[in-house]
Order: sequence, then C-alpha cells, then structure tokens
Amino acid sequence: MDAGYLKNPAIFLIDTLLSLYIFAVMLRFLFQWVQADFYNPISQFLIKITHPPLRLLRRFIPAVGRIDSSSIVLMLALQMLSGYLVAVLQGSSVGLGPLAIFSISELLQLLLNIFLFAVIIRALLSWFSPGIRHPATSLLYSLTEPLLSIVRGVIPPISGIDLSPLVILIGIGFVKRLLLGLMQYLMSLLG
Repeated sequence: MDAGYLKNPAIFLIDTLLSLYIFAVMLRFLFQWVQADFYNPISQFLIKITHPPLRLLRRFIPAVGRIDSSSIVLMLALQMLSGYLVAVLQGSSVGLGPLAIFSISELLQLLLNIFLFAVIIRALLSWFSPGIRHPATSLLYSLTEPLLSIVRGVIPPISGIDLSPLVILIGIGFVKRLLLGLMQYLMSLLG
C-alpha cells in the first residue's frame, strides 16, 4: 500500500493546526493593539496559549510603539512554515520570495477576514440582542469600535441608521480585491 494516501490528511492537519494557532496569535495582537480588556477570559486564554513562543521572541525583537513586533514575526514564521510544509507534502518546491509573498498575503487576508466577520457579527448583535453581556461581545466591541468611530466621523448616522458597518464591509471587500491583485502580480514577477 502506498503512503501517498496519508498526504491529504497530513496536509489538512498541518494547515488546520497552524492556521488555528496563527489565528490565536493574530487575535492576541489585535486585542493588545486596541487595548481590549486584558482580564477578559478570552484574552487570558489567548495570552496563555501564545505566551511561550512570544516570550522567547520578545528577548530579541522589541515592540515598536503599540505594535508587538514579535507577534508579527511569529505569525509570519508560522505561515511560512505552513506553506513550506504543505508544498513539500504536495511534492513541489517553493522559493523563499514566493513563500514570503504568499505568507504575507495569507496574513493580510486573515486580518481583513477577522474585521469583516467582527463587523458583521456586531451588526447582527445590535439588531437581535442589543443588551447581551458576554466576554466575547466586549472584545468584539473593543475590536470594531475604532474602525466604526472613524467612519461615523465622516458619515454620521442618517435618520438614526448607522451606515458605518456597511461602509467598512465595502471597504474591506475593496481592499481584499486590491491586495489579491497585487499579490498575484508580485507572484508573477517572481516566477
């Protein structure tokens, strides 16, 4: 029996586990950046599962202002590791340049998707459960309020209807398509 049948489950497992951990590091980075509640149980969970590698990286990589540089380096390294392992398991080789561009593209897509779903969930919660108190809700508000308040400063609510979520969703869709085109162009230049 050929060992090739293990390739797809191995790719799935590597991609899923590394993607979940990258997602956790990204959320920790974002919550720290927007100064979300440190004592929130979800924040504490994210801190505990991401602390060991970040503690090591912070010895060598300092923060730049409010930006946790070690989290960015960890996410990029894990995304590149995931892309490399998947390529190797698929039997292809990948250069460092294309791998770096692919990894940055994946991280930017994740960042935009987090904001996309956070804004959608927040809008839905405001319609169906406006008074809900849950640890996830407070983090959701901490994450989305900076963006929404910027848009509200430009486009105030009209007749009591807040259009800022819609503007942000359109903006995220535009930026995603713009980034996708740019990344495809850069990949074509590298080969």
